[in-house]
Amino acid sequence: MDKFAQFTSSAHIAYFSMEIALRPEVHTYSGGLGMLAGDTARSCADLEMPVVFVTLASRKGYLRQEIDAAGNQIELEDPWDVTAWTEPLGALVAVQIEGRGVWVRPWLYRLKGGTGFEVPVVILDTDVEGNAPQDRALTDRLYGGDTAYRLKQEVVLGVGGLRVLRALGFAISTYHMNEGHAALLAVELLRDHGEPVSQPRPGEFPYDLGRVRQACIFTTHTPVEAGHDRFPYSMVEQVVDGWFDMDHLKLVGGHDELNMTHLALYLSGYVNGVAKRHAQTSRKMFPGYKVHAVTNGVHAPTWAAPSFAKLFDEYCPDWRHEPELLAQMREPGDELVWQAHQEAKGALIEQVRAITGKSFDAEVPILGFARRMTGYKRPDLLFSDIDRLRAIGEKTPFQLVLAGKAHPRDQQGKDLIRFVLEQAKALEGVVPIAYLPNYEMAVARYLKPGVDVWLNTPLPPLEASGTSGMKAALNGGLNVSVLDGWWYEACIEGRNGWGIGGADGGARLADADELYDKLSRVVLPLYYDDRPRWIWMMKRAITEIASYFNSHRMMRRYAAEAYIR
Repeated sequence: MDKFAQFTSSAHIAYFSMEIALRPEVHTYSGGLGMLAGDTARSCADLEMPVVFVTLASRKGYLRQEIDAAGNQIELEDPWDVTAWTEPLGALVAVQIEGRGVWVRPWLYRLKGGTGFEVPVVILDTDVEGNAPQDRALTDRLYGGDTAYRLKQEVVLGVGGLRVLRALGFAISTYHMNEGHAALLAVELLRDHGEPVSQPRPGEFPYDLGRVRQACIFTTHTPVEAGHDRFPYSMVEQVVDGWFDMDHLKLVGGHDELNMTHLALYLSGYVNGVAKRHAQTSRKMFPGYKVHAVTNGVHAPTWAAPSFAKLFDEYCPDWRHEPELLAQMREPGDELVWQAHQEAKGALIEQVRAITGKSFDAEVPILGFARRMTGYKRPDLLFSDIDRLRAIGEKTPFQLVLAGKAHPRDQQGKDLIRFVLEQAKALEGVVPIAYLPNYEMAVARYLKPGVDVWLNTPLPPLEASGTSGMKAALNGGLNVSVLDGWWYEACIEGRNGWGIGGADGGARLADADELYDKLSRVVLPLYYDDRPRWIWMMKRAITEIASYFNSHRMMRRYAAEAYIR
């Protein structure tokens, strides 16, 4: 039996995601959603789980970010060579878009786990000879184009992806939708397996949904209304005319417009949020649905700095397969933990110098903030009172590394980047600040392990989970973050990090004041005045956070609670 036949004979779970971070050279991701999907795939490979992943080729990437002298984000294409990292698969399927047949070609990326086990990642591509020029471009840009372009991409992902798996010979019993982008796959399943109700009442959906709901799992990621894709039914009719009865679709996808989140909710038998607090928020947003909580995690072997991986190998040799064993990391001496951290910090300092020309001091604490630049993430919260921040830096010196992209259509996010860079100039000579452009996987792998303190300041309750702080904690970094998302359930004040605010509505002035107070009175003095206690907290971050908030634990939860029902 050839290797691909082994994939098709064994993989019976399909994980659909618009984006997935496989490696820095493969530009099929934009940020947190893709990073999570990549860590999910890596854990599936390590745990030898029978999963196939499905995503889009995104041949021209998301965006390559440059920052000009005025602080403006410049957006460039970020292409990658599909043929260099994947192999073609012998199948072509067609989907109907605007009355045209659009061919979808699959490519295979083999993701190898720690035991040598491989999981297949099927990458969908419409750049196929015979397709109309506008259709060949459908898998060019991740989250690019207008609303109609997005809908067509979601047809390719959900409908095309399902048909590709069948054409390749997969016998899938469980479909996991990572966000609502792939929700049309559930409608395609309904077309195939929905059994008509004998005498439906007026306004009742005329199909028995049992088989489809048994097969479908939906993970919702955002409590931000703008994050839920919506399409006018006039557009849906134009794009997929005749594919499914529009009156029936309105009964499951929303009456006024097609809401992909509502569609996925209605057609899935298992729904979960990505943190306990996010699940609570989602239940309020979507009353009537049972929303479970499976808190996100990160792939420990990927995100551990080489110095920490070496330390983990010595003190808990099986940590790569069982990250929960990191709970034993109390044993290494303080000097070993500090040395591992200083090595990771040195790597970050070297990268900062290479990219920005700025020189950081290894003896001065580095604070890090790197998120998608958008309003609710509040990257400007730290700069709410520039005079107070300057005074803190003069009394207890610190350094700051920032990174993050704004979506091309998010003008507020672009304005925030410019504002942050203006504040950095105003603080020159007091607080060294470096902004690392084009934040992506390779940058994250030295940024998160190298900081002393990780900042996260979202507007609650809009942080679904977040995983950046988990990566820092894995390497002994201490979080100073708003009590939202995953940090709401992880933080033990003064033990493994520090919390800020957390009340719904997130009063800006109150959160900023608490952040300044915590930095000036607690965090920075502790770094300088009580190094043993600081290292003690670093160990608590590893033993209490890294041992639990990892993607191996997350996938074992999915396997036990969602995939086996």
